Amino acid sequence: MKKIILAVQFLLCSMTLFAQKTGTLTVSEIPVIGISGSVSLHFISPEKISYVDLSSPSLIGDLPEKNILRVKAAPDSIPALLSSGEAGLVTIVGETFISQFRLCFLPSQKSEYVSSQVEILPQYMRPLDISGASLSTPELKANALSILKLRRKEHVNRTTGYGIFMTLNRVFTLGDCVLLDLSFKNATNLIFDVDELRFKLEDRKVNKSTNVQSIELKPVFSLYPFEQFKSSFRNIYILKKATFPGNKVFNIELSEKQVSGRNLKLSIHYSDILNADTI
Repeated sequence: MKKIILAVQFLLCSMTLFAQKTGTLTVSEIPVIGISGSVSLHFISPEKISYVDLSSPSLIGDLPEKNILRVKAAPDSIPALLSSGEAGLVTIVGETFISQFRLCFLPSQKSEYVSSQVEILPQYMRPLDISGASLSTPELKANALSILKLRRKEHVNRTTGYGIFMTLNRVFTLGDCVLLDLSFKNATNLIFDVDELRFKLEDRKVNKSTNVQSIELKPVFSLYPFEQFKSSFRNIYILKKATFPGNKVFNIELSEKQVSGRNLKLSIHYSDILNADTI
């Protein structure tokens, strides 16, 4: 019997040492959250939630917002949960972190230990060290806001037509991203209802005998939604950094809704990207 106990102790000790060496997380180290059958539990993430795993079929969850996970006990599982107490693990993956929580099902008599909200704080996060990972949404927003506070310099380029002005104020680079500071001005009495703002790589010179090659680049982040402007509007757009040869030009196209000829195109030369400021 003593040999068995010693063997178990040795095994547990070996598992602990292995966990410490490999950086694994044991179930006993995971924070415990109390839930009940009458209260939904909301996890609030500082970043967009990209992946969720609920280890038990007794749990159901959804994402009412991109950074909020709602979890509750399945009604038909409540009797079993009351008897066992263990409701399972919740795994939440953001853009730069992973967090896990153990859920403990509590009877109504212990409602003072039941949580309705859990803010995912830094102490609950384990960083995802992925080579080449992009900036998180909060980081992108913080850098975009910092650009708005900078003193204006001479603009990079400007185009105008039909009383509408589109100005590229400055270009910045940050990691693997390009940040464009754009301003729009409406000198007319008609509100400009935005249909699309598109970013394209296109051939500089087009021959009739050749096919036009156009590559559209989608922003990974924009500071504000852009739907209309009456007088003026300024926004920061963030795109993945792209290189293009001298026979290509980077165009920004603004078009208006409905039947309208108020469409503008602004070009950015590769030298403007190469000479961009860094944040």
